[in-house]
Amino acid sequence: MQIRTILRILGILIALFSVTLLPPAILAYFYEDGGGWAFLVAFVLSLVIGTLIWYSNRDHRRELKTREGFVIVVMFWVVLGTVGAIPFWMPDEYTLSFTDAMFESFSALTTTGATILTGIDELPHAYRFYRQQLQWLGGMGIIVLAVAILPLLGIGGMQLYRAEIPGPVKDSKMTPRIADTAKQLWYIYLGLTIACALAYWAAGMTPFNAIGHAFSTIAIGGFSTHDASMGYYDSAVIHMICVLFLLIAAVNFALHFAAVPRLYSRRIEGQQHYELYRGSLKVYFNDPEFRALMAIQFTLMLLVVVVLVSQRWYGDWTDALFHGIFQAVSIGTTAGFTTQDYSTWPLFLPVLLIFASFIGGSAGSTGGGLKVIRVLLLYRQGMREINRLIHPRGVFTVKWGNRALPDRVVQAVWGFFAAYALVFVIIMLLFIATGLDDYSAFGATAATLNNLGPGLGEVASNFTTVSDSGKWIAILAMVFGRLEIFTLLVLFTPAFWKH
Repeated sequence: MQIRTILRILGILIALFSVTLLPPAILAYFYEDGGGWAFLVAFVLSLVIGTLIWYSNRDHRRELKTREGFVIVVMFWVVLGTVGAIPFWMPDEYTLSFTDAMFESFSALTTTGATILTGIDELPHAYRFYRQQLQWLGGMGIIVLAVAILPLLGIGGMQLYRAEIPGPVKDSKMTPRIADTAKQLWYIYLGLTIACALAYWAAGMTPFNAIGHAFSTIAIGGFSTHDASMGYYDSAVIHMICVLFLLIAAVNFALHFAAVPRLYSRRIEGQQHYELYRGSLKVYFNDPEFRALMAIQFTLMLLVVVVLVSQRWYGDWTDALFHGIFQAVSIGTTAGFTTQDYSTWPLFLPVLLIFASFIGGSAGSTGGGLKVIRVLLLYRQGMREINRLIHPRGVFTVKWGNRALPDRVVQAVWGFFAAYALVFVIIMLLFIATGLDDYSAFGATAATLNNLGPGLGEVASNFTTVSDSGKWIAILAMVFGRLEIFTLLVLFTPAFWKH
């Protein structure tokens, strides 16, 4: 294990991350409502720490292998989550305890969206912006930016890419070079964020709130600059803009990449040639996961709206329509924005929405959960086993599109599901051991492991009442969910550490 090489990389990452503490400090100066000192101190501390770690290991530039890649990715989230907590922990009138600061930072960076804060509307603009910015960086910006920049610093990026990109077919790349892939993903992510912010602004949000909510929408994070979340805005237009961009962000970004026109340049016989790739919207509809995602989301919307209308939960059916659609997409994609307290809705709706978050978004998206592709493959494998029982001598394959998948991929999906179920049960039991009732413990586990945010029972709106030990369990669950179980679980196996 190349420990000093890993430390050198972490030092660079911490130093780069320190730069993200400057925008909140600038906002504090602009709005003059406090918080600037905390972010300036946090910037200096993180920059010094990162520089010292890098400098003491600057001569260690050995090639990273797959094992080091896994360690880097896990340490990336753990270390940056810890550094991200520094501003919350600074001693001023808004200071949080160490546990609460860590919880808020990890919840933001993992795009979970669970919070221990109340009175968010009264917080300085610096803190409110910082929470949104952390979610945006955690959604995809940080890892994509890191994979694009690290090769320029002499650090290989392929190992990080394979360890971080979600989904069972993670070895495929969209462009021949990993740095190009990362940059293209970054451009798409940034472009969607700008488009979302402009749409919010045009719909009536202030520029500050439009940018902040665009950050958490494209990251499918769920943090808001208001206690009432999206319910603060009594605007169907704003709510539907949020729904649209949540659905876009829940799609595999590889499909966005394939659909966007772009100009390629390449050198042939010493001369630079340019080639236009036109892109095509057909790539969306030809993708089985995209079709399944849309079918799941629209079915969920229909179920929620029908139940709300039939139960006359709202006086006006249009309220049931808009609130039902919004909550179905927000919870189903694991964003966690709310316009109403969905945990009080009638019949099975609260539990239905929580179960929908288990599916989450597509692989390669910013959504959480098991991912649509895995659920779809689990279903097809289940149907194959049923067919085998009916026709013992038959030969059946699990297909993805027109291609039969190797059994190795199917086995990996089953393995992931088994590991997910085991971690879920253990986390839930640990929550119960801290004093949460069974219903709340189930909601807390689903909310953190699926990177959803709001849960059920005591944690339906926030985690303020959860004990400190429960918050540390929640942090562990958030990291497990963000790293999709195996990336973190592999570090606990003795075989991983053997030479």
